[in-house]
Amino acid sequence: MNVDQVARTQPLPDLVEEFQQQGWAAALDESDRPGSLSPLPSTGHSVGRSNPSPIRWTVGCDVRQNTPVEAALAREHYVDAAMFQRERDMLRHEWTCLGRLHALGLTERGRVAVVDFYGESLLVTDDGQLHALVNVCRHRGSQLMPTDSPPCGARAIRCPYHSWTYALDGSLMHAPHVDGIDPADFALTTLAADTWGGFLWVAESPRTTLLDQLGPIPERIRRYPLADLRLGLRCEYDVQANWKVIAENYNECYHCGPVHPELSRLVPAFASGGKDIPWEDGVPHREGAWTFTMSGTTERAPFPNLDEHERVKHKGELVYPNLLLSLSAEHVAAYTLSPQAIDRTHVVCDLLFHPVETVKDTFDPSDAGDLWDLVNRQDWAICESVQRGMSSRYFQGGWYAPMEDDSLDIRHWLFPRLQL
Repeated sequence: MNVDQVARTQPLPDLVEEFQQQGWAAALDESDRPGSLSPLPSTGHSVGRSNPSPIRWTVGCDVRQNTPVEAALAREHYVDAAMFQRERDMLRHEWTCLGRLHALGLTERGRVAVVDFYGESLLVTDDGQLHALVNVCRHRGSQLMPTDSPPCGARAIRCPYHSWTYALDGSLMHAPHVDGIDPADFALTTLAADTWGGFLWVAESPRTTLLDQLGPIPERIRRYPLADLRLGLRCEYDVQANWKVIAENYNECYHCGPVHPELSRLVPAFASGGKDIPWEDGVPHREGAWTFTMSGTTERAPFPNLDEHERVKHKGELVYPNLLLSLSAEHVAAYTLSPQAIDRTHVVCDLLFHPVETVKDTFDPSDAGDLWDLVNRQDWAICESVQRGMSSRYFQGGWYAPMEDDSLDIRHWLFPRLQL
């Protein structure tokens, strides 16, 4: 079955209208509470996990010292264009996920893919080793390939302006009618490239290795065959919200009851904010459900080699700076965030399946796709509402409630890198 790509640019108008009719802050009617419902087709949403140490930050608000809430990032981190540029300059030095190797066509030697890296166009090539090359000729600065070029095979890269020609490792092979130059002085500018989990990672002068940056995450999800999975469905969204609003939303489930009623039917513990869940073993579903699909079940087989918990529960990881992983027993939802502006983020949601399943004539990812698209657009609608509210001149700064402890780690991650 061909990969189905669904492009979304805005949340569902009717979803926004529904929130507005509820007054956005309205509590669920008693009849809508998960405990009063019989099992229905359900949606799901995964939350990241972390265990940050207690920390207190101050903002310009008068709050009593014994309050149980903690100050979130200051308003400028979400609405100030200068702060966004400062963050972007920092993010370029972090290993950043740019998508699936297989989807980018980087599956064998002699391949080239054009990718965006925080607003810069790169050529990622494979000559037996991956290279990330700046898409700018060293002669007069022409782009070597159009930014919308599809992945292709290539033996070399030739500039369309004056035919300067480069090998796939970026070295200068030929400069017509130019003698006496040292080719080493005119090689393409190169960034660092690496792979993990079947994903492409790029960084400019990275501070550490990719595996060091990933920390304990590969070990925690080692039984999921990430590198072997294939793209079954892609949804793309332009979300009118800062990338950190999306990351923080992903990393907590305090919002799940009011924003995701279908989710709370699939995972009843989420209706109370996700407290007291054994994250290490995974999130338990309602009785009779074992994966994130519209029904909670599927005909697809669980991944081989999962343990007894992973075969019936759900795990989630926020892989800083821009990869969100929601791991079901038989598929993985992988989100890559691409910050476009202080208040706009392009999000790609790839649903990944085992290749044994994707080659079947009966393969149909829509049971998972319909669920994730619904939950995604619920999230994007509320994230856009948060962004609009934070843009108010009267917004001084937000707060984390006790149920949002997992969101606190964005401060631990961000502040040292910005030297704040």
